[in-house]
Amino acid sequence: MSIQTASDVPMIELKNVNKHFGSLHVLKDISLSVKKGEVVVIIGPSGSGKSTLCRTINRLETIDSGEIWFDGAKLPEEGRELANLRSQIGMVFQSFNLFAHMSVLDNMTLAPTSVRRVPKAEARAEAMRLLERVGVGDQAHKVPAELSGGQQQRAAIARALAMHPKAMLFDEPTSALDPEMIGEVLNVMTELAREGMTMVIVTHEMNFARRVSDRVIFMDGGSIVEENTPEAFFSHPRTRRAADFLQSIQK
Repeated sequence: MSIQTASDVPMIELKNVNKHFGSLHVLKDISLSVKKGEVVVIIGPSGSGKSTLCRTINRLETIDSGEIWFDGAKLPEEGRELANLRSQIGMVFQSFNLFAHMSVLDNMTLAPTSVRRVPKAEARAEAMRLLERVGVGDQAHKVPAELSGGQQQRAAIARALAMHPKAMLFDEPTSALDPEMIGEVLNVMTELAREGMTMVIVTHEMNFARRVSDRVIFMDGGSIVEENTPEAFFSHPRTRRAADFLQSIQK
């Protein structure tokens, strides 16, 4: 009998997860395990359940059945314990979700000071370090509307990092951006991957998926149809559905 060490415990694990929106079965018996430091990219056609899957990982979407585990602990359905675990999972959405009436710096320090009780001066220093890291340090005192979409999304990533998360979830983080801004955001995400951040990324950026991910998950109709290394998936998809999808996006 082998003994499971802490390094063997998945950072994220879904076990037989099901989710309905009314009569629509959007997640069908999903089981998925993500190792610490692994970058998993989820792709598939619109309506395949990608974003819903991403949002269930920290219970932004409730589930009907199954279990979700994070760093060896089962996520409860509600309460303080859920809030504590959720604070360890950074989330970046396609809409930047920055508070419009607050400066970028105040957006950055709100959660660390109120949730983690970090002293304000320390939180501000950390926020500036992170904003500099993602290339928007000179925008710290502006409100979000004064920033480009790419700058807002990079600030949103920095805000998530300010909570020192164990993992990051990205739900189509570049889909609302103009083409020239997409690269700005993907560069930040690529750097995070190099540093060993555990990441689950829903994206339409296939070149990024091929270059940065450790594993590609292909979803269709609420199910995981195929998963493989990026090189194997993009070069030799095993299923007709995945092959058809890849052919359709290359046209």
